[in-house]
Amino acid sequence: MTPKDMMVLDANAEAMGIPRQSLMENAGRCLAYKIIHLLKPCKVVIFAGTGGNGGDGFVSARYLMNKGFEVHVYLLGHPYRIKSKETAINWEVLKKIKELHSPLKISVIEDSADLSEIQAEIIIDALLGTGTEGKLREPISKAVEIINKSKAIKIAVDIPSGMDPLTGKVFDKSVQADFTFTFHQEKSGFKDAKAEYLGEVHVCDIGIPTEAEITTGPGDLLRLNKRLNKSHKGQNGRVLIIGGSKDYSGAPSLAALSALKSGADLAVVACPSVISSSIRSYSPDLIVNSLTDDFITPKDIDKILKLSENADSLVIGCGMGTESETAVTLNYLLEKLDKPVVIDADALKIIDTDLIKKSNIEIVLTPHAAEFKALFSTDVPEKLEQKIEILKEVSKSSESTVLLKGNTDIIVYQDNVKLNTTGNPGMTVGGTGDCLAGLIGGLIAQGHQGYEAAFLGAYINGRAGDMAFMDYGVNLTATDLLNKLPKAFKK
Repeated sequence: MTPKDMMVLDANAEAMGIPRQSLMENAGRCLAYKIIHLLKPCKVVIFAGTGGNGGDGFVSARYLMNKGFEVHVYLLGHPYRIKSKETAINWEVLKKIKELHSPLKISVIEDSADLSEIQAEIIIDALLGTGTEGKLREPISKAVEIINKSKAIKIAVDIPSGMDPLTGKVFDKSVQADFTFTFHQEKSGFKDAKAEYLGEVHVCDIGIPTEAEITTGPGDLLRLNKRLNKSHKGQNGRVLIIGGSKDYSGAPSLAALSALKSGADLAVVACPSVISSSIRSYSPDLIVNSLTDDFITPKDIDKILKLSENADSLVIGCGMGTESETAVTLNYLLEKLDKPVVIDADALKIIDTDLIKKSNIEIVLTPHAAEFKALFSTDVPEKLEQKIEILKEVSKSSESTVLLKGNTDIIVYQDNVKLNTTGNPGMTVGGTGDCLAGLIGGLIAQGHQGYEAAFLGAYINGRAGDMAFMDYGVNLTATDLLNKLPKAFKK
């Protein structure tokens, strides 16, 4: 589990009704009881930072004292530097305990000159958590040196301070723990970290349900890529939408506008000439390239391939129809394209599934139940567990990400599974799926992998739909959803 995964998980658990304060309480309690189980009451020194890791240490102090341990807490940094609400609450609790003539000792260290060797049987490293990055600053740097020089049993909270939680590397110096008590899951860096730093690893269950891990939530917005201040036009994603036919001009327009609402810089629509003027009229923000005839044919292949050279992702299928010549064109393109592709709507009915697996590009498929049956020649089961299993099978066989749209969206890539529950009955209106396809294409163009773009897109699209539903109820339109997308991106 990466540091970002853990941040996302905390936020999603909170959205499910599990307060961060409860998670910190569970973490500190588990930490304390791990120590109580392993060791007899003795003198414990807790080096605590001003972040969430320090808060876990503050909580553990209470439980250790209750079991007869002599506790001395060192806060490294002024209390005003405590930014976490939960950490601040637990710091105030310790101060009140101290005021009531408790044997608890508290020291605030702002200067490394105030640190010296300590005498204790156990030292708890609650200095830095999964936010560790780069060279350690004082007074934390000196505290790490003091911890490592001590003959006490050294226990790291979540991760040894100084270790990169993502890679396991130590940039400058790190606590050399005898035990690491980590929360929820082992961190990604543990796999490659040296044993001399980690010691013996124990995982503490802090009460985060599995559902918080596999279900999308507001925490997933933390995964969105940040735009560089010095970026220029086109650097933040260029999406090519291929679709439309003489009867359908709205679908590719909605997909393209949704791609722009995702934050992509450019959205180019390649469509039959008969509807190109209509699409231009929807918005001056769209770049429209006219193809031939009333629907897409093999005569359009060269132009589409040329346009794809300047694209970061493609969205294919919105309103394109199921003409035999369109099918020939689509399947030929799939063999020649070298960019990530979102395949949606009509394209799902005419694509050759063998070509999906043979292609060397990243592909996201976005079917509803009927399109899934047309694509894979199998019905969607009723039970969620069975749906997940069959999606895993087709994802592996097609080597693609599959987003099955429904009351609960299921997003699968190989063995990776996400569920999305945003959305509402009003979103059965035509065009909301086109918005989703364009949204996913826009996220891919901005650097997200297909699987991540798919579950982020499902969450954000459904969230925008829920916002539109609050205003219009079941009378909402795809355009109403589209207009809510920027707000749906906000944390």
